[in-house]
Amino acid sequence: MDKIRVGAVSYRNAKPLVYGIGASDMMGIMELSYDYPARLVDQLRVGTIDIGLIPVAAIPTIPGARIVGAHGIAADGKVGSVALFSQSPIEDVEEVILDYQSRTSVALTRILIRDHWQRSVQFVASEGDEYIRQIQGRTAGLIIGDRALQQTDRFPFVYDLAEIWKAHTGLPFVFATWVATRALSPDLIARFEQANERGLDQLEFLADQWSLPGVDMFTYYRDRIHYRIDPSKKEGMEKFLSLLSAT
Repeated sequence: MDKIRVGAVSYRNAKPLVYGIGASDMMGIMELSYDYPARLVDQLRVGTIDIGLIPVAAIPTIPGARIVGAHGIAADGKVGSVALFSQSPIEDVEEVILDYQSRTSVALTRILIRDHWQRSVQFVASEGDEYIRQIQGRTAGLIIGDRALQQTDRFPFVYDLAEIWKAHTGLPFVFATWVATRALSPDLIARFEQANERGLDQLEFLADQWSLPGVDMFTYYRDRIHYRIDPSKKEGMEKFLSLLSAT
């Protein structure tokens, strides 16, 4: 039988989930690949992967999408790795460059600027990391993932989007969940869930393995990222998707 192809994001925030899978007997029936979120969406859509850690905003765009298990990437307040960076306060920002790597964070940026800050700005797409150099003056930029963790000291204004979402809605925010486009057996899903849990018992080890200069990765893994999608996080996800459909 062909192996089940699993696509995960290459960011440090997914390492606990991916480690658990890689260290389990699931690797006998699965093969792992890595990419940034927007590409994983395309791969799941065309069928080059069977399960992907997919940005929540993209789920409605994938035919037959179904959430697998109850693990993902979420935050209940400040997360640190998804933020709007600027040399000017948000009230003075006229242009926002959007990170090309994630559709959920882009959609969240648009929603918060419209509904929370009630601003009208020009949004500009990016195609590579060079856009970070263009964040100056009245131009802000969305940066996600490992790159965001290393930008905090470079800009005087850092708006953590999960923290702003929490203040705006009172709810946690879910960035990504495991998604498949076909039915999986209950036994397979249960084993997949157990594999995800295995990595959550190794946060201190993983923080050491995936250290970043100037970043407390253990605090990030333990306190900033929430890996279990509980009912409150599902409510936050449903709220986000309802706002997304209204845009």
